[in-house]
Amino acid sequence: MKKLFVALLVLVAAASFVFAGGAKEGAASGSGTIKVGIVNNPPSESGYRAANVKDFENTFNAANGYDVKTYYSLKNDEQLNAASQFITDGVDYLLISAAATDGWEATLKSAKDNGIQVFLFDRLMNVPEDLYEAAIVSDMPKEGETAVAWLKAQNLPEYNVIHIQGAMGSDAQLGRTGAMDKEFAAGTMNKVVQQTATWDEAEAKKIVESVINSGEDFNVIYAENDGMAKGAVAALDEAGITHGKDGKVIVMGFDCNKWALEEVLNGNWNYDGQCSPFQATQIDEWIKTGSRPSTKIVYNPERYFDAATITAEEVEQFGI
Repeated sequence: MKKLFVALLVLVAAASFVFAGGAKEGAASGSGTIKVGIVNNPPSESGYRAANVKDFENTFNAANGYDVKTYYSLKNDEQLNAASQFITDGVDYLLISAAATDGWEATLKSAKDNGIQVFLFDRLMNVPEDLYEAAIVSDMPKEGETAVAWLKAQNLPEYNVIHIQGAMGSDAQLGRTGAMDKEFAAGTMNKVVQQTATWDEAEAKKIVESVINSGEDFNVIYAENDGMAKGAVAALDEAGITHGKDGKVIVMGFDCNKWALEEVLNGNWNYDGQCSPFQATQIDEWIKTGSRPSTKIVYNPERYFDAATITAEEVEQFGI
């Protein structure tokens, strides 16, 4: 009788183990639905972000086999809370574009402990690589280095720069600021002002208006996204200050919105650095096939466009 009781206990335990072990697999494959939590910046942040959000919505949806929860915020603490809730909800995968690079280690460790796989997109984090499966991002430091190298190649007699930064602490801001900071530190360029507009067009306009009203001379606007460059140009136009290909002030932006590339084509801006918003298809492939890249970090191939060489065909092909 005792042997029979023990045997029954073993059978019950084995059945419980099979059920528990198969529950997540069933949610991801047996039922045909993969549960995904997406933490991103809101589409209102910029034209780039609107294209990025649309790319993810077009890929991660019910028609493509996904049960999706999405949270948008420009605040890192709010993103962290959302990611923690998705972990509690038992998603299969977390896809994250972090508002800031720091503060994520504990959350990603919690995801790993709960068997949730994490993919990073658009932006990296300061976390050990074993806490995420892979990342597909832009090489933000390279974007900054490429832009500053182009600017130095213009061989201006002097460089008096209005530097308008994005959201402080974000991967994009750190990368695009880094190259310019090196020039300021070396004394090769003069920092007229360096101030964040948090990707906002209106705030960028106010920064440039303030410099104009101060009477301080400048001949370069280095804005870390297209929207802020647009706001800066609005301030120049209102003050009657020429800019672009044949103007006094060199205007530089990032992201390659189609309307921004048209400004470069028309000679109103001088430079726009590409930042690809399209990462969803690659992550979808990694999830569906179970494959992983040979390196943890995959960089989007990117280029730049300047008023001297850009073509109408390039505007159509690369504008977002």
